[in-house]
Amino acid sequence: AMALSFLMYPVLRGLALQVHSAVTGSYISGTHSVAFINCINEQIAKDIARAIMDKKLAACVNILPKTSTLYFWKGEIEESTEILLLVKTRTSKISELSSYVRSIHPFEIPEIISLPIDQGNPLYFKWLEESMARD
Repeated sequence: AMALSFLMYPVLRGLALQVHSAVTGSYISGTHSVAFINCINEQIAKDIARAIMDKKLAACVNILPKTSTLYFWKGEIEESTEILLLVKTRTSKISELSSYVRSIHPFEIPEIISLPIDQGNPLYFKWLEESMARD
């Protein structure tokens, strides 16, 4: 019984936070995330952004123009320009987003990282929810 209680705690806590959020209208920190995805050029960035949106894996994707990038690749320092996607999504979709992007991205090892959103405009978070299909 004790082990079951420990295993159920995260689920019960999550449900309690969702109920609290629904009743009070407050935002639950970490419900949404921003994912960063690098792309080799603007066309690939637009194609990946459109594919993400078509699959309803995000509510919004910003395409940031040319960034200068230095990185290690196979023991050497490389330098290139890349396009950065900022993907606003539900944290629960990050795993699916990452898998999907890896399946369509031309890089051998694409950058796909995410950070949870701690705070922000409650109306924006409401819009994010309305813009994405339910899990």
